[in-house]
Amino acid sequence: MSELNDHPYAPAKRVANHIFVSGALSVDRDYQPVQGRNEAMAAALERMRERLATAGGKLEDVVKLTYFVTDVTLREEANEQFREHFMASRPARSFVEASALPYGASVEIDAIAILSEE
Repeated sequence: MSELNDHPYAPAKRVANHIFVSGALSVDRDYQPVQGRNEAMAAALERMRERLATAGGKLEDVVKLTYFVTDVTLREEANEQFREHFMASRPARSFVEASALPYGASVEIDAIAILSEE
């Protein structure tokens, strides 16, 4: 299956000064699930950061995050990641348990960012 057929949506969509980032999974570049709780959180954040950057954004621009996880006990790891990367801007956040995620991932993060008008 081609990349476009499997991923027919935009990884990130910029509309004026808003960026809408599609869910980024805890997978490596070959779509293999990343193992380990902290490692999975870091992988999903890195994929999300990459998508955000393609539309001209950075983590400081994020105003809303949604975490989808296959294990609700990952909340503490999500809180630690949030404290490390988002405390300065303190975006809103949702944390949702899902029964399964694509490619066997354990974490998916989507985001909304607003670019400052400079």
